[in-house]
Amino acid sequence: MTTNADIVDLRDFYASPLGLAAARAVSLALTPLWRPISDERLVGLGYAVPYIDRFAADAERAFAFMPAAQGAQNWPMGAASLSALVGVEELPLGDASVDRVLIVHALEFAESPEALLAEVWRVLAPGGRIVIVAPHRRGIWARFEHTPFGSGRPWSRGQLTRLLRGAMFTPSAFAEALLFPPFRRRSLLGFAAPLERLGRDLWPLFAGVVVIEATKQLYRGVPVTSTARERRRVAKPVLVPAGAGARMQA
Repeated sequence: MTTNADIVDLRDFYASPLGLAAARAVSLALTPLWRPISDERLVGLGYAVPYIDRFAADAERAFAFMPAAQGAQNWPMGAASLSALVGVEELPLGDASVDRVLIVHALEFAESPEALLAEVWRVLAPGGRIVIVAPHRRGIWARFEHTPFGSGRPWSRGQLTRLLRGAMFTPSAFAEALLFPPFRRRSLLGFAAPLERLGRDLWPLFAGVVVIEATKQLYRGVPVTSTARERRRVAKPVLVPAGAGARMQA
């Protein structure tokens, strides 16, 4: 079992100069993958707040779901909270009810990555998209513990691809980010942006994170645990089913 990151450590990291530089680099990698979805229903799972702040503006609605073992913070700041503590294997959503799930600081801490993805598959609409940001096994960031990317289980692109295919997702796009070293000194962070650009051409295999987008396949077998799930108390769904990008007409 992998210990989850703590909400205080995550919040403090992203408020630091290094965390701000990391968020900019990862957001830059996410941008070309972030194809518009009409009337999008978006869920950030893990600690995705720094990124859904940037990408949720055009969504019809967005939620920040944070693992119970991690802890949660209010989001968005200064407004009614759209964040919640959840069990990553039992999301409080109806089947096929969201269009996109952004997973950051969650997969590497999951006790069962397969169960997490099975639950994401359940709540995604047909043709819905999953976007994962995970520490890269070959990256230097996975070797330093002063950032959250140095905790949990790192992944390679091949491992993520096999994991997603086994969970009935079709990988469709890849990107890398955090190609600059995780500088501790503020004075060195001025080199982060040029090193990030240079690293995309010269050393992409050593990126700190791998970003992968995949699409939900429409059909999958019924898992063995489905009967056990039906016996458990299920929270009232927040959303109702709808196809990705398609909404019921009034």
